[in-house]
Amino acid sequence: MIHKALSKSGLFAILLSGFLLMGSVAPAHGFDRCEARIRKAERNLERAIRRHGVHSIQAERRRDQLERVRERCHRRY
Repeated sequence: MIHKALSKSGLFAILLSGFLLMGSVAPAHGFDRCEARIRKAERNLERAIRRHGVHSIQAERRRDQLERVRERCHRRY
């Protein structure tokens, strides 16, 4: 009887730790994706500046895009 109780509590502890680990890994992965989106938006802005100039319409659009991506990421994380 005691052996069954220990095995059930052990199984519960293992399952609980697995759920806790999954919960901590998912936000980290999301944060990595978010940083990748920011880097991509920054590259797009740099490319627009090189091709069209600092004050061009294209560069302004890319600045707006970068700002939106950063805001979205900071709200989530």
